[in-house]
Amino acid sequence: MLPPFSSLPGPVVPGPAGAPARGLTIAAVERDTGLSKDTLRVWERRYLFPLPERDMHGERLYSREQLEQLRLIKRLLDAGHRPGKVVGLPHAELQALGHQAGGRKQRARGQRGKITATAEDGSPAAAVLAPQVQACFELVRRHDAPGLRSTLASAAQELGLASFVSTLVVPLNKLIGDAWMNGQLEIFEEHFYTESVTAVLRQGIGGLGNGVAASPRVLLTTFPQESHGLGLLMAEAFLAQQGCNCLSLGVQTPVPDIARAALAHGASIVVLSFSASLNPKDVTQGLADLRGLLPPAVEIWTGGACPVLQRRSVPGVYVLDSFAAIEPELLRWSQARP
Repeated sequence: MLPPFSSLPGPVVPGPAGAPARGLTIAAVERDTGLSKDTLRVWERRYLFPLPERDMHGERLYSREQLEQLRLIKRLLDAGHRPGKVVGLPHAELQALGHQAGGRKQRARGQRGKITATAEDGSPAAAVLAPQVQACFELVRRHDAPGLRSTLASAAQELGLASFVSTLVVPLNKLIGDAWMNGQLEIFEEHFYTESVTAVLRQGIGGLGNGVAASPRVLLTTFPQESHGLGLLMAEAFLAQQGCNCLSLGVQTPVPDIARAALAHGASIVVLSFSASLNPKDVTQGLADLRGLLPPAVEIWTGGACPVLQRRSVPGVYVLDSFAAIEPELLRWSQARP
C-alpha cells in the first residue's frame, strides 16, 4: 500500500546517469513523473505539450523545463484537476494553481497559519502525536537528516511498527505532500525524508525476526508500471507486526513472475500496491491476469491511491482501503483456514 503521496514532484534535479546531454528520453520522463508514455504522446497531439526535440534516430528528447512542468501537472492531476485545464500552462500558472489547491486543503481542515495532519485512523493517539508529526516536518525543512532518522527510530521503538506507520508516517506523508503543493518543500527534501523512513522501517522489520508458523506467508511487490515502494514497505511493517512471514520482491515485477514467485515460495497472500499515477486499464487487466495465474486458495490483496481500485472491482481480489484494514483481513483469513 502506498502513503498519500508516492513521489512528490518538485524542482528539477540532475537526471539519471547516461541521459543525453540535451534532453531526457520518454522512458526517463515516465519514470520521473509517473506519466505513461502513451499519455505523453496523447498530450503532444492533443494539447501540443510537451513538444520534445528528436535525436538522430527520431527518438523524443524532453528538456529539463518540460520535465519540471510535467511534474507540476502530475501533482495537479492527483489533486483533481483535469488535463484539459492544466496541460500546457506556463510554469508560473501551474505553481499558482498548486498554491491554491494547498490553501483549500488547509482551510478545509480548519488550519490557521500552520500545517497540521490527521492520522489514518483519526484516533485520540493522533492528536497526541500531532506535535511529533510537526517536529519531524521541521527537521525535514531544516535538512537535519540525522535528527529526523533518530526521531523516527525512537518513535518506531516507542509506538511499535504498526502504530508508528498509522499515527506518524501516514499523516507525515500527507503533510509533506501538501507542503510541496504550497511550495514549501523541494524534491530533494522529499527524497531524503523517504529514505529516512525507509531505513527506519527496514530496521524495525528486521528486528521482528521470523514470522509465526501459523500465520500466512505473504509476498509483496508492485506491477512493472509501479516504481514507488514506500507504501509497500509500510504494508510489510503492518503484516510483520502481526506475525506474518513476509517476502518482498520490491517494485516492478512482471505479472507472470509474481505468480511464479508466489508458487515457489508457497505464498498464501500476494499484496500489491498501486499509486494514483497508474493507468486504470493496466491495473485491472494486470489483476485479472494475475488472478488467472494463481490458484484460488492464494489471495490477492491490493491497496494504495489508485482510484480504479475503489471504482472497478476485479473478481477474487480484495481491496484494502487503509493500513488499519490489514488486521481484520488477517483475522478473516485465519478463521477461514481449515
